[in-house]
Order: sequence, then C-alpha cells, then structure tokens
Amino acid sequence: MHDSAHLHVSGQAEYIDDIAEPAGCLHAAIGWSDIAHGTLNNLPLDDITESAGIVSVITADDLIGENDISPTGLNDEPVFATDTVSYHGQPLFAVVATHRELARKAANAVQADITPASADVTIDDVVNSTTGAAHPSAFVTSPLTLQRGDATTALAVAPHQLTGTLRVGGQDHFYLEGHIALAVPGEDGSMLVYSSTQHPSEVQHMVAHALGVKSHLVTVQVRRMGGGFGGKETQSNLFAVIAAIAARKTSKAVKLRPDRDDDMRMTGKRHDFRIDYKVGFDDEGVIHAVEALCSARCGYSADLSGPVTDRALFHADNAYYYPNVRLRSQPLKTHTVSNTAFRGFGGPQGLLAAERIIEEVAFHRQLDPLTVRQRNFYSDDACVLQQHNASAQDSVAEHPPERNVTPYHQLVKDNIISRLVNELVDSSSYLRRREEILHYNSQHRFKRRGIALTPVKFGISFTATWYNQGGALIHIYRDGSILLNHGGTEMGQGLFTKVAQVVADVFGVAIDTVRITATRTDKVPNTSATAASSGTDLNAMAALNAANTLRERLVAVAATEYGVARESIRFHEGAVELGHKTIGFAELSELAYMQRVSLSATGFYKTPDIHWDRESGRGNPFYYFAYGAAVTEVSIDLLTGEYKVLRADILHDVGKSLNPAIDIGQIEGGYVQGLGWLTTEELWWDKNGALKTHAPSTYKIPLASDIPEQFNVELAEWSENPARTIRRSKAVGEPPLMLAASVVEALSMAVASVSDYTKCPRLDTPVTPEVVLLAVSRLRQMHADAGSKKT
Repeated sequence: MHDSAHLHVSGQAEYIDDIAEPAGCLHAAIGWSDIAHGTLNNLPLDDITESAGIVSVITADDLIGENDISPTGLNDEPVFATDTVSYHGQPLFAVVATHRELARKAANAVQADITPASADVTIDDVVNSTTGAAHPSAFVTSPLTLQRGDATTALAVAPHQLTGTLRVGGQDHFYLEGHIALAVPGEDGSMLVYSSTQHPSEVQHMVAHALGVKSHLVTVQVRRMGGGFGGKETQSNLFAVIAAIAARKTSKAVKLRPDRDDDMRMTGKRHDFRIDYKVGFDDEGVIHAVEALCSARCGYSADLSGPVTDRALFHADNAYYYPNVRLRSQPLKTHTVSNTAFRGFGGPQGLLAAERIIEEVAFHRQLDPLTVRQRNFYSDDACVLQQHNASAQDSVAEHPPERNVTPYHQLVKDNIISRLVNELVDSSSYLRRREEILHYNSQHRFKRRGIALTPVKFGISFTATWYNQGGALIHIYRDGSILLNHGGTEMGQGLFTKVAQVVADVFGVAIDTVRITATRTDKVPNTSATAASSGTDLNAMAALNAANTLRERLVAVAATEYGVARESIRFHEGAVELGHKTIGFAELSELAYMQRVSLSATGFYKTPDIHWDRESGRGNPFYYFAYGAAVTEVSIDLLTGEYKVLRADILHDVGKSLNPAIDIGQIEGGYVQGLGWLTTEELWWDKNGALKTHAPSTYKIPLASDIPEQFNVELAEWSENPARTIRRSKAVGEPPLMLAASVVEALSMAVASVSDYTKCPRLDTPVTPEVVLLAVSRLRQMHADAGSKKT
C-alpha cells in the first residue's frame, strides 16, 4: 500500500504547515500589483513599518544576489518588480510580521503608485485574427517547427481539404496543499528551506542566487506535497526565495503561506492554446497532410513555455501517422501570470488538436470517428519486428516502415495502440452501444447521448536531455533495516512506495524493512524535477543501482564466510539462503559490519538512447511511448446544455506494473482531472488582466458527482515495456489525463445529433453547459438554413 496511507487517513502525515515552528518564527505576506501592465512609480511602505507587530518589509533592494528566478536562465522573471509591472498579481514587496494575519493585512493596505499602460491579455490580443500568426517580437521564447514531407503540396492535391480553429482553455493546478515555504537561517550563512516543491535542486539554486551564496550553504527539504501536478516545478521558487531573503534579513525563521486567492493570482496555469489547422484527406478518411499553428498564452516571462509548446507539437499527431506534416509553435508574451508546467506539459493541448482533426474528417466523410482513427493509426510493423526478430531491428532503423515515423523523425517501434483499441472496443461493447445511442437520439426530443473512443500515445522522457538523470542513497544498518533516499519527490502519486518496493525486492525483505526519508539536497545532489512522468523511471533505477552495489558486497561477505558459490546465494523473505543453510538478512548485515564492509552506497541512472536537435527538429526525444484508450458515454439536455458523464471504460498500458493499485489510482485520477480541465474548469480574466476565477467559489473543479456513474478501469496486463526500464514498467503519471479527450468527443456526437450528424460541432474547451447550449443552437440554425436552401 501507499507508504503514507495510514498517515493520510489519520491526519498524522506531516506537511510543511504542520512542522513545529522554531522559536520566534515570523510570517511573511506578499504585496502584489492590481495593474496588469504599467510603470511602477512609488511604493509607500514607510507607514506600515511603524505598525505594531510589523518586523520588516522586503523589496528588491534586499536581494544580495540576483533579482531573478527564471528557470531557463533568460533573466526575465524578477522576484519583485522594480520599474515595470507586467501582470495583475505580480509581487512588489513582502511584509514580515509576528503573525500571518498581521502581515497579510499590512501587505493589502499598501496602494502602489503605478501608471497603467495598455495590456495584451488574451491570445487574440497578440495574433492576427484571421491567420493566427504573430510577429516574432511577440514571442516570449523561440518557437519550434516540425516538418516531414511536403505538407503544402500534399494539401493542395488532396481530394478533400478542411481548415479550422480550436481553442483550448487553461487550468489551475488546484493542489490541496497550496504553496508554502519555511526558511530557517543557520550558522555561518547557511539556510535550511522547507519547500513544497517538485524540484528541490532548483529551489536550492534559486535561493542561493538570491542570497548571493554558494549552493552548499542552502539545503532544501520536502517530505511530501499535498499535490503538485506541475504547479510546483518552478512556481515554488518565488515563495522559497522570499522566505529565505526575509530570514536572512531578520535572522529569524520565516514562513510564507499565501492565501488560496493570492496563490491562484500569482502562480502560473496550464497554457491555453489557439490552434489553427489544415488537413487534407481522401474519400476513406485517410489523412494525406496536416498543417497546424499552435499559439499559446505564455504570460509575461518564458518560465517553461518553450518546452511546453515544443511538447504540444510532439503530441499533435497523437497516435496518427501524417504522411506530410508541418507543425509550428507560437509562445506568445502576454500581460498575465507566466504559465508553467501542468500534468501532460503541453501534450494534452496538442493531442486535442489531433482528435479535432480526426473528428472533422469523420463528419465530412460521414464515418464513425473510430473508423477514421483506426485507418490513420501508426503501423504496428516495427513493434512486431522489435519484439520478435532482433536481427530485423537494424533493418528497421536503416529503412523505417513508411507509417512509423513521427513529425520529429523518431521511429515508433513499440506501437500497441491497435491491439489496445480493439480489446477496448470489445470489452466496452462500443459498437453495440453506439447503435443503441443513435436509436435513442432518434427517439428523444430533449435528451441526447454521445459516445466516443479516443486513444493516447504519449512520449516518456524530458525533452531537455540533461534532465533525464536520477540519484539515490541507501544505508543498511546493523540490524538489517534499510534507509532509502533519492532525488524524487512525493506528491501523493506513490513514487516513494514504488522505489521502496524495488529496493525491498533486491534484498528479499518485507517492504516495511525499508524506510524512505525526506528528499534533501544535501543527501542526493543535482536532482531533476519529479515531472515528465519520469519519477519512477529515473529514481527507481538509481535506487536499483545502489541496491545492487550493496547486494554484491553482502554476497561477497556470505560467499567468503560460508564457503559457498556466489551464484547459489539467494535473498528471500527476509533471509539469505546459502545452499546448505539459511541466515537472516539482519545477521548478514551484522556480519558485514564486523568485517568492515561499507553498508552505504549511492546510485545513479541516466536514460539511454535519447537525443534531440531542436534546431533541425529531429531526434529521439522519447525513450518509449505509453499508450491507452478510453470510451466515454454522455447525456446532454438540449434545453439547458447540462450534461452527465454516464460511463467510462479505460484500458491503459503501464507495461509490467510495479504496483497495480497505485497505477489504477493514477489512471482514475488523471481521467477525472482531465475531465475537469475539459468541461468545468474555466479561467477567466477581465479586460484589465485581473483573474476573476481565483477561488473555489468561482473556479469549479470536478466533484464526486461529476465522476462517471460507471467507471471501469483495466490495465493491459499483457504489456511489457520493450525498453530497459525498471522491471519493464511504464510511466503512468501524465498519459491518463489525456484519456478525457473522449469526453469532448462524446459531447460532440451528442450535440451533432441535432443536425443529423452532418456538421462538426467544433466544441472549444472547456465545454461548459453554456458552450453545449450555444453549439446546439448554432447547429440547429445551420441545419435549418441548409434545409431551406435544399428546398
């Protein structure tokens, strides 16, 4: 079971706000701009410093080091604004007080003197309304182009062509535990920072730079987070840095925990996209060419928008082969908070474009969208060759099958999507249910239903190749107990449990023999963020490396002491079998200690066989692909636009699962989070750049009542990762979120019923009841107009 399950349900799991505060601990609150864009003239801070309980005020002048927390080194993300204000909610200063409410009240009382300037708030404020193109000066970082073949010519000669625009909404991470940092100053200029972060090493780096010290003086610790979803990959930097600056200035421990409203105003979201596309295809619905321009609202600084928009292009094919393709990204600068990593990291937005294109083709050709999907899947040929004919693999590499090359020129050699989909079609009774729904819709005036099956093909690895590394540290004590530390962070996803399972398996001991300690930068250095679905792949392999080192040392001790062959020694059920006798694991540990054998080891792992050349748009950025498919059935009310998700059937590929219970939980949670993103979670800024959906009262995440009434989730138990991953497993963190695309497609079918399925509804997300109602009205009018013309 999850290593912290008993602590979670009993309320004993310790989060940063539960840590006993050091004596004299102070509290900080951030003062932010209520103008989206303008010139900062003055901050009237003198009055609040004289208030009772106010200890200090922190501004950019208090940074000994750099006033920048840009994760990409572009020097475009100040801790505190100085001359120019670039978004509503941007930090200007921080108040430090004896109590949190005193600090918040004082920070909110300051009225900054700002001269407003015009603000670009939306994508449409930046791009050409017709073409979607933007001037390069509007880019917050460099764009990317992926292409193969001649898309322009192939589009021109294709039997059929369609153009369209898809708008994909953003999403707030809405982690249960908000951002928080506790900075405790130590001797000789050192600083201990407790941070709710997915990337402790980056927080360490940022704090050190802000304080003007070397990294070895800063230690960052995180035992667990109450959710992250990408929102704590870079966004934790701000809060940790401000707490550390305040702690250095006051020589006291300082805690910073923003209110939920302030957290939502000041932190980045999932990028919203505008995707302009063209598709050429034949009478059978087979795609000949695709062009797409993917424009993203990135905010005032780059943050991670470059790799996010890159990954959107990487997944704009989803599971489909485009013979001729040209995909371009536009990372657009706007006067809004800088958007950041979110579960899927741009992949979900690109995937939605692929599904919209399939839907367009299907409606045009009057085909079941599933038929069009299957006709455009990547070929399984390379997968078959790889699994069953090792000698043929070299041939595949030299002469790749025609339908197995992605727009970024990586060979898809592990494709199992056809088998997954075929099995799900059968297990979900998709074909029978679709016929029943068509009949139901023909008989009901105000209620309609829809059903859709959508696949997922998701690349696993950081596209920044250097992030694909992990480290671990293992101690074995004399009594046989094991202490494990690694660079991954636990945010509820079960990473710690999976890594502990791997270590326990190496030594043949029970899982409770292994204790996992908090992630700390002074134990495992230079770690990568727990992101990109690579937490288990990297850290479990590093732990395996360390465990194998220790196991070999123990084997050597046992072989010498008892005179047995090394290969005959087995670790099993807490014991060590030596052929003619058996001893306890603890006994062998004590023996190794007495013989002065080191019982501590580090482990390291780097992902092999990946490379990426961004300039040419070519490479193998992914070590492997994870696959899945979902069938979703919905019901809508034509009078109100309200709808209900009736049933979801999911078959997902996690390779050889390390922990099926945890994996199924991730799949269920991913689907529901995707459901929220695509249907209810609406971010809304007013024309002045102020986020109005900044609290649970105005931002609707899924409720228990939004979960499908029938929710069937199965693992593809026959799958085994052909890549050399930990125990042949596959990542499960991000891919399941994209299964929720089937909800949008099912709603689309239900809406299309009012036009006898002759028109593609083109639903933008989030598909709220208002969007459904307007789409129904629009299609009814179009259908009526078409009927009048025909008459």
